[in-house]
Amino acid sequence: MNAPTPSELLQTMTHHPRPDHLSNAHLDALEEETIFILREVAAAFERPTLLFSGGKDSLVMLKCAEKAFGTPATGGRIPYPLLMIDTGHNFHEVTDFRDARAKELGAELIVRSVEDSMARGTVRLAHPGESRNVHQSVTLLEAIEEFRFDALIGGARRDEEKARAKERIFSHRDSFGQWQPKDQRPELWTLFNTKLQPGEHFRVFPISNWTELDVWQYIAREAIALPALYYSHQREVVERKGLLVPVTELTPLKPGEVAEMRDVRFRTVGDITCTCPVESLAATPEQIVMETLAADVSERGATRMDDKTSEASMEKRKKDGYF
Repeated sequence: MNAPTPSELLQTMTHHPRPDHLSNAHLDALEEETIFILREVAAAFERPTLLFSGGKDSLVMLKCAEKAFGTPATGGRIPYPLLMIDTGHNFHEVTDFRDARAKELGAELIVRSVEDSMARGTVRLAHPGESRNVHQSVTLLEAIEEFRFDALIGGARRDEEKARAKERIFSHRDSFGQWQPKDQRPELWTLFNTKLQPGEHFRVFPISNWTELDVWQYIAREAIALPALYYSHQREVVERKGLLVPVTELTPLKPGEVAEMRDVRFRTVGDITCTCPVESLAATPEQIVMETLAADVSERGATRMDDKTSEASMEKRKKDGYF
């Protein structure tokens, strides 16, 4: 099932360019599919986990998990732990929000750090300033081995990047944690082959068929709280290769560069060393919906320095175990 924003929705914008004129009826089908997949994981696997970064996609998925299984207030609970792979260079606003949301739900939150992998010697940086983002794969695979997870649920979407566009909802990983694009299993009529050999596991993507616009319409409809970074705020940035790089201790100015204060927001959040904001005055989900309708570059293409190293950078990382 693929439920992109209907063409009539876009046509409506010509005459009524306001978010209250946008139809969000298609969100019911997307939500229903996501809930079905979340329940399927709970039924088919012994030790699943839900990757939870505190970002918008994982918060949308968490909202669907609440609807699927209930909350402590209704006598229910999410039946698997939440897992975060922390580079140590994440925005504190996001990690603080992550901790508060997990506590609010009474959910078990497991955090594993790239810094711990560095201390063990399983991660070695080429130089002190190298981004740790790509090295999350090692820490993730170590966490899978530690807890013997057989399914990891994540918030990746097919519209983000072309390597993700060709991945199945139930994505098989071999005993080395690697993704083999040519060996994926068919998914006809929402029938999923979840059989595993010892040492293998699945990565599961319940919101694969959502778009960035769908996510923001759902956030607006469900009044989902997000870290403040997602909304317009003033930040010191410098322009590099068409991206607005935030000026921080981890991403300082280079010789000859001059910083500027701009009104920006983050379309996606991740490691500070490779995540950039976009110029924006959008301060509400409804305003972001309007901006997203006009966007002609994917959120990763517009904001991620690590995806610009080569055309196949994401696919290579996924084959090495990246989520």
